[in-house]
Amino acid sequence: MSWSEWTAREADAIRNAGRWRRPRDLDGAGPHGRLTETDQAVVSFASNDYLGLTQHPAVTAAAHAAIDRWGAGSGSARLIVGSRPVHSELEAAIAAWRGTAHAALFPTGFAANLGVMEALASRDAFICSDELNHASIIDGTRLSRSETAVFPHRDLDALDAALGRAAGRRAVVVSDTVFSMDGDLADVDGLRAVCATHGALLVLDEAHAVLGPEVVTEDTDDVVRVGTLSKTLGALGGFVAGPARFVDLVVNRARSYIFTTASSPADAAAGLAAIGVLRSPEGAALRDRLRANVEALRPGHPSPIVPVLCGEEQVALDTAAALLDRGMLVPAIRPPTVAPGTSRLRV
Repeated sequence: MSWSEWTAREADAIRNAGRWRRPRDLDGAGPHGRLTETDQAVVSFASNDYLGLTQHPAVTAAAHAAIDRWGAGSGSARLIVGSRPVHSELEAAIAAWRGTAHAALFPTGFAANLGVMEALASRDAFICSDELNHASIIDGTRLSRSETAVFPHRDLDALDAALGRAAGRRAVVVSDTVFSMDGDLADVDGLRAVCATHGALLVLDEAHAVLGPEVVTEDTDDVVRVGTLSKTLGALGGFVAGPARFVDLVVNRARSYIFTTASSPADAAAGLAAIGVLRSPEGAALRDRLRANVEALRPGHPSPIVPVLCGEEQVALDTAAALLDRGMLVPAIRPPTVAPGTSRLRV
């Protein structure tokens, strides 16, 4: 079979399943904008810019100033000549914000998960991963080439049993703290207790943890924290934070850190400014406003990810289309992003 025949066959299979997709341009800043293709005015209810910091004047001003000082790009990997003072300043600010000894910056949160799992959970480790973890964690476990046990969602008893099969190997437990499709929370205290029983390292992905859960890691050496600059902070990038020996090892072993160009100065400066806003009284007020918005839509829900389950794909697509007719942009989430029969809208 030729490449032309193969690509046509694969594309047809996706189309015939009703799952062919393409990007849709939204011309706007913040939630308001226009769809370029139709010129329709819409309000987006699907962004992960949880606190609106992509539009904060201090954040955008910092990005502009960084471009003026250092240019549009870093021009190299961090370990060659791509590191700028703003990268190191941002890493120090992340460590202070997360309450850890050290932090290292990646170009994206996806790259951070790939690098952390590859560097710390190498071939001779035993990994336990929650079944609803993000795709970047799943791909990171595959890159590590270590045996991986996928335990049922939030099932601490199953995790405990899985760790019993580690058979003397270094054990790593990895979990999102806020799960990206359901918006529910990991039992962080429970995970830490099970890890302590088995001497396992706990890796937590806090990408969506703008409203918690809070994780206290001062004076501890059993937790590595992964996060992103692109959600709570409204910029772009990822990070690992934790004890210096773990972070330094990631810097020296993670291929997604070593072999990629450093984050742009503008992205780093925006992230640094956003941390300043987040840790100020203004940041507390923004989180309170977000919490109030969640309460208005689904009282008591623990995160800003609010799923509206539709079940079948066509129901989700039709519902999204009906909302779009009313100017509300809430794209349908469907397989392969979620399991068949669990298609949804995600506000």
